[in-house]
Amino acid sequence: MLDKDDNNRLEHHSALIELELSRLDIDIAELSKVRFTGDGSLQEHGAGYTLFWSRKPATKGHFLGVGFLVRTSIASTLESLPTGHSDRIIFMCLPLRNKEFATLLSVYASTLQAVPAEKDRFYSELRYVLWCTSAADKMIILDDFNARVGRDAVVWRRVLGRHGIGNCNENGRLLLEFCSTLRDCRDVLHT
Repeated sequence: MLDKDDNNRLEHHSALIELELSRLDIDIAELSKVRFTGDGSLQEHGAGYTLFWSRKPATKGHFLGVGFLVRTSIASTLESLPTGHSDRIIFMCLPLRNKEFATLLSVYASTLQAVPAEKDRFYSELRYVLWCTSAADKMIILDDFNARVGRDAVVWRRVLGRHGIGNCNENGRLLLEFCSTLRDCRDVLHT
């Protein structure tokens, strides 16, 4: 969690995160609970990363926000800056070879305690962002869905593999249903 209200803590947190990403040779990381307001970017010179974030005005004291930490050498190749859709969804289009692209999403789903309307709004927004993405793009969702999907690979055979663990919770069911509908309709949406 990065918090812009305390610059010393911000510098400390971001420096630690960047050093760990650099040590692990990670080029792009998804972040949840980024507390910077609005949409923006910040180039960190220490380990060579650029932070991109989205946090729309929140109500009821929520501290939401999502972002990416991107190795600066990759960030400089982006044709457009990452775009914040809401305080729970930000996406970026990463150029690949042969004029192909990968669309990366950083998402932060509602917790179990959230009201159903808030959960429905999140999945509606995510569906919209996915629908607006070119069907030719590779799609990568980096996430915190606050969900446990369990291990019922028979019921969710086209969505869930055989190696799940634990029991499915309500957020897991919502995620599985969402994935199931996308699997069936993504090609239809883009024809």
